[in-house]
Amino acid sequence: MAKLPLGRNVRGRNDETAAENRRRFAEARLCAVNLLSSPGSGKTSLLERTAERMKDRWRILVIDGDVETERDAQRLRAAGLEAIQIQTHGACHLNAMMIAEQVATVDPAAFDLLLIENIGNLVCPSNYDLGESSRVVVASTTEGDDKPIKYPEAYHTADLCVLNKVDLLPYLPFDVAAFEAGVRRVKADMPVLHTSCTTGAGLEAWCAWLDGQVRATRGEPGKS
Repeated sequence: MAKLPLGRNVRGRNDETAAENRRRFAEARLCAVNLLSSPGSGKTSLLERTAERMKDRWRILVIDGDVETERDAQRLRAAGLEAIQIQTHGACHLNAMMIAEQVATVDPAAFDLLLIENIGNLVCPSNYDLGESSRVVVASTTEGDDKPIKYPEAYHTADLCVLNKVDLLPYLPFDVAAFEAGVRRVKADMPVLHTSCTTGAGLEAWCAWLDGQVRATRGEPGKS
């Protein structure tokens, strides 16, 4: 009976493809941002509001992951973005091979920013490198303030945390201080932005962060 060598990386193919994705993105000077969250955190709404503020500034492509339907991609196309839908038909995360397959259908150099809307799940997506430049975890006030300590890997692997739906804080038993303490416990230097897609609060800061990521990837100076 064949034996599996101890220490073998069972995600080796994914990691190899992620490295190739990252190389292709770098060659094209394409900034790739992977968004993780629980279902219903408001990722798609955040991208719609992002489109309003940034689609005339940068050429944006979205790869959207869902178990079924094209609804999110349709929403983002209606907002003026080019969007590709991946339906996993049961898989709980995107992987690097899925991204590579879709990127092969476009010219990466035709875009400045690739936004990957991962499947709503705080467990599996955090374990799969897609070749992104940056990773963002989107939380919402409707989820409870203990998510960072319950799902630490999603927060530990992220570069930015966005706390969305802050307009609902007056109506929810959500402790912002406890949430941010949980974030710092998992990753001490994690920046946290507060946003509302309903009122527009925090969206300029979010877009400024994205703008900085794109400019850094393209080797352009930031705004003074």
